[in-house]
Amino acid sequence: MSSSSAELFARAQKRIPGGVNSPVRAFRDLGGEPFFVERAEGSRVWTVDDRELIDYVGSWGPAILGHAHPKIVSAVCDAAQRGVSFGIPNPFEVELAELICAWMPAIEKVRMVNSGTEAAMSCLRLARGFTKRDIVIKFAGCYHGHADSLLVKAGSGALTHGQPDSAGVPKAIAEKTVVAPFNNIDAVRTAFRENNDQIACVILEPIPANAGLFFPREDFLHHLREESSRNGALLIFDEVMTGFRIARGGAQQLYGIQPDLTALGKVIGGGLPVGAFGGRVDIMDCLSPDGPVYQAGTLSGNPLAMAAGLAQLRELERINGWKLLEQLGADLAERIGDAFSKTALTFHRIGSMFCLFFTNGPVIDLDSARRSDTQRFAKFFHACLERGIYFAPSQFETNFISTAHSDADIEETARVVRETLAKL
Repeated sequence: MSSSSAELFARAQKRIPGGVNSPVRAFRDLGGEPFFVERAEGSRVWTVDDRELIDYVGSWGPAILGHAHPKIVSAVCDAAQRGVSFGIPNPFEVELAELICAWMPAIEKVRMVNSGTEAAMSCLRLARGFTKRDIVIKFAGCYHGHADSLLVKAGSGALTHGQPDSAGVPKAIAEKTVVAPFNNIDAVRTAFRENNDQIACVILEPIPANAGLFFPREDFLHHLREESSRNGALLIFDEVMTGFRIARGGAQQLYGIQPDLTALGKVIGGGLPVGAFGGRVDIMDCLSPDGPVYQAGTLSGNPLAMAAGLAQLRELERINGWKLLEQLGADLAERIGDAFSKTALTFHRIGSMFCLFFTNGPVIDLDSARRSDTQRFAKFFHACLERGIYFAPSQFETNFISTAHSDADIEETARVVRETLAKL
């Protein structure tokens, strides 16, 4: 017997903290309760309450071809018939590694892991082991998963719930992380000056997408590259969100920057749990078993995730998915553009990623993003949800378009947004 979302959530709260397995899903800052999904296909999800929604979350980014794409489903089924996990090397690992290195020239070697959190955490350990330094520079509003060293003034779920610093992170570990405002190169230079020869790396989302969506100022990333090199620190791009989504070679291709290390996830797994990190050969060769930096994972390189990722990336290239995604994003922006000028709203988009900030611009960093009216956003979110449009359930998250979104989907979404904003 099927259960309603309300019944499932009541049961979940008895056995799962907060009733959810990732905090932002709880709708805490929006009011109301989360819905539960029965199935998904293409641009849509169907809830257990028999509601059909146009989905702009897309499993938080991985569903770049839409849900249940036939080629991905087929690849997973074929792989599963040969065994769902080995703990032994399999051919898919090699093929995906070769593809990643071919598409991102800054990655000369890559190691597969199981999540974006694991990828970013491993980048930090590797950077510290390679440089023999301890301090990390990160940026307020950039979220790199929930590893202790990185959960310091983070965005995403931590920001949404008003706890930029998580309980359980030892002070001694947090003190090894220097937090700078995004887009402020002077703060980075000060951090290098005050921590001379102690900084192992600078890590950032080149396009922050976990505190809403905002962009690097002109030359900011170039200055970071110069300052990192000048001070003997590694530059790490967290492209878990942007990698293979905004361009074939990610943000580093878009901005013409070569980081020393890159963290990947989302799109490279076709919707299955996955992550990866890679970079220069001399750095990557410091990993065990060749080097002294230990990293391991029983399910790393899982054949199902590797097969799904390969199928997705190859299909993206076959259809030139990035051109289509750019067109869909531009169409959405154009069709709702007039509505933005009539309210205190800032719309940010790059390719198939977009965010509506309920504040007057500019939004260039965490502080400006936090000026957003979260109560107005909550009203907007629920009004759109009632009319069949599912946006990310937080002012401080990013929405994603897939190649499965049709022109009719975009037009319907634009109409709902226009009418909803007019009534707020």
